[in-house]
Amino acid sequence: MTAFSRVERLVGPSGLSRLEKARVILFGVGGVGGWCAESLVRSGIGHITIVDPDCVDESNINRQLPATSSTVGRPKVEVLRKRLSDINPRCEIIARQERYEAGVTWGLEGYDIIIDAIDSLKDKAALILEASAAPGAFFSSMGAACKIDPTRVRVAEFFSVRGCPLGSALRKKLRQAKTLPSKPFLCVYDDEVLPNLGPEQDPGPGKAVANGTLAPVTGIFGFTLAALALQEILKDEF
Repeated sequence: MTAFSRVERLVGPSGLSRLEKARVILFGVGGVGGWCAESLVRSGIGHITIVDPDCVDESNINRQLPATSSTVGRPKVEVLRKRLSDINPRCEIIARQERYEAGVTWGLEGYDIIIDAIDSLKDKAALILEASAAPGAFFSSMGAACKIDPTRVRVAEFFSVRGCPLGSALRKKLRQAKTLPSKPFLCVYDDEVLPNLGPEQDPGPGKAVANGTLAPVTGIFGFTLAALALQEILKDEF
């Protein structure tokens, strides 16, 4: 038995070969993206580029895969790169400690799958425009905060997402700018919006006030994004 024998058992030798040859780029490795990255590497993906500017903060420990008491202060992408390399030493992993910005050369045309798991409204809107114009398949996470019921996690095309404040804000921003996505793309979302019952906490200089989050929901968002990517890669196998 090899590390990916169970994967091969399900998808067949040609399916496993497709996974090993696939190139994925993932923007954001926090509460959603970290779980997505690990799921992809554990499924046999042969190349993944992970992009995130942040270092692990103690407040990340409740929900983010790279965050432990021993990794506080370290770059998230470097913590995750080491973990992913331990899972599959044969996987090519590129870690970019950078913030997504429009105009930066990301080489998206070289990827089969592009995944958005970033929080910033401005950056997310710009990534949607750039990624939807690229030849690869694009998948995006909507807001995963203020939720507790995992059975309400859904997948829908961007313009069909309902009940998600982030999705609504993104559509409004893009329409006001008269810039729409170049092609349809699927989003992971949840229409549950709970109030924050705890005290407001100071997020630090230059950061927005954070909403409450739980690992089961952010994890399911990440796992669902990974599943969408795998389905796309393997769509001709079943």
